[in-house]
Amino acid sequence: MGAGVASYTDIRREGLPAWLPTAWVPYALLMRLDRPIGSWLLYLPGPWAFAMAAPSWGRGLWLAFLFGLGAVVMRGAGCVVNDLWDRDLDRQVERTRGRPLASGAVSPRGALVFLAGLMLVGLAILVQLPWPAILFGAASLVPIALYPLAKRVTDWPQAVLGFVFTWAAPTGWLAATGHFAAPAFLLWGAAFFWTLAYDTIYAHQDREDDALVGIRSSALTLGARTAPFLGVTFALCILLLAAAGLSAGLHPLFLAGLLLPAAHFSWQVRRLDIHDPALCLRLFRSNRDAGLLVVLAFLLGRL
Repeated sequence: MGAGVASYTDIRREGLPAWLPTAWVPYALLMRLDRPIGSWLLYLPGPWAFAMAAPSWGRGLWLAFLFGLGAVVMRGAGCVVNDLWDRDLDRQVERTRGRPLASGAVSPRGALVFLAGLMLVGLAILVQLPWPAILFGAASLVPIALYPLAKRVTDWPQAVLGFVFTWAAPTGWLAATGHFAAPAFLLWGAAFFWTLAYDTIYAHQDREDDALVGIRSSALTLGARTAPFLGVTFALCILLLAAAGLSAGLHPLFLAGLLLPAAHFSWQVRRLDIHDPALCLRLFRSNRDAGLLVVLAFLLGRL
């Protein structure tokens, strides 16, 4: 075990899990309710689309509410699927060995029943959307189920996550407008590079353990080249966001607004220390604020 990750975990038992009945806590931890950052990052590409294309404030707020609930539920479902795939590997990694399936706090059968319940709730939310968004949203289930395989077969599982975890951008555009247009795909591309960057930062927490147990990641592939790689991917994200806004006909004021997330991305690159897992986690979590700054930039373009 590398010294950089010994006795390190990101599982938190404070917050919402501390208020739940004891029997519920393992399931709350299984769906990562102790760490809402994943739900935020899954959610935010949707508000990017609403801020740009919602026909009214009321419609935009309603979609933001639905996608927020959906992000919590579907992120939870994705975590259950991931942990079912990875429970044996998780026992070998310091940060993840306390997860409910790896530790035995939840049985595989119990996890499957819980997963079915989450999927039913997710379906109830999904059917509130227009049919094009329902069909496209449902199509995400296949790559979500297959994503945990990526770390076993490719050095770039973060790129696979970038495809899967950003589904809210095109789905949000469909929900807001009822049809696809060029800005939807530009937003999807921007969200892809954003996810590729922040999940590479996240993967550096497990770099040494992953190498020992045979898990592959962009963090292991890049190593000391991570900072310049992040500079490129974050820059591509900003360029595609700018192209999306211009394609959608937003007021040029949004370009000034994009300077704020661009500055945030630059700060992350300068601050990065791949040998400090706690710092990597803080930088990863800071991407919630970067994503919200993108929403603000697009709202400025609607004024």
